[in-house]
Parts: sequence; structure tokens; C-alpha cells
Amino acid sequence: MKILLPVLLFLFVGSTRIDPTIPNFRLKDLNNRTVSYEKVKGENLTVIDFWATWCKPCIISMPKFAEMDEEFKDEDVKFIGISIDGPRNQAKVKPFIKSLGIEYTILRDIDTSVMARLRVSAVPTLLIVNSDNEVLYMHEGYKAGEEVEIREKILELLEK
Repeated sequence: MKILLPVLLFLFVGSTRIDPTIPNFRLKDLNNRTVSYEKVKGENLTVIDFWATWCKPCIISMPKFAEMDEEFKDEDVKFIGISIDGPRNQAKVKPFIKSLGIEYTILRDIDTSVMARLRVSAVPTLLIVNSDNEVLYMHEGYKAGEEVEIREKILELLEK
């Protein structure tokens, strides 16, 4: 038992580690055009939100992120949503986004290759990335009210 606990702790902590930098990647947008991360990222900060249509916390958080996208647009902060919906749910993604009134960039990671490459293991997961592509903040999951913490983190990072 003494050995098992540290091993399990190591496996758990290791599994939630994300990549410290975001490499350029290419994904399809809602119009089936290939888009590179470098073309859509923000000049100051980029907020990347991994989500899915079947994810209840995602449905709650995305309208809050849409409000923040509008709030921070003059600060050169861009929000990017990355849908991890598989082939079966692809037809639902565009109407889902429209129903929530989301206007920020949405990309599709159908095979979750970008999600895996960045070592993101759950949805929703939100990353805040600086102009040098360094991940400065990560938030897994979402409960009502956590948008306040995320907004404060964005403000804090803009001051640096």
C-alpha cells in the first residue's frame, strides 16, 4: 500500500500535465476550411476552449466565454473553441454554435489529435496562451460562477 499510493499519485498528476507551449496546428473551421492556429490566435492572449456538444458544463460556459470574447476584443484577446465531437456528431456542431450565439472562431478536432498533442485529457478544458505560445493558465471543468475566476485571470495576465 505504501508503494501503491505514490505510484497512483504520479499517474494522476502526470496525466493532467499539458504541453507548456502550443505548436502551430491546423484544423477545419465550421465552413470546412483548413485554418492554422497562427492565423487565428490573439496578439496578446489566446483563450482556447476544448468542448463538445454532449458536454453539459461546456453548454453553460460557452455563452460566458462569448461575452468575454466581446469584452476583451479591444485588448487583442481572442477566444478559440475547439470541438472534439467525432464524425457522428459533426452535423450538430454548426447548429449548436448558432443556437448559443457564439461568434468566436470554432475549429474541429474530429480525431482529437490536437487535444492529444497538447495533452489535454478532459472537456471542458480552457487554456490561456500568450503571444509566445506559452500556456500561462489551464482550467479543467466548469461550474457556474467560474467565469469570474477566468475573467480575473485574463485581466491579471494582460497587466503583465
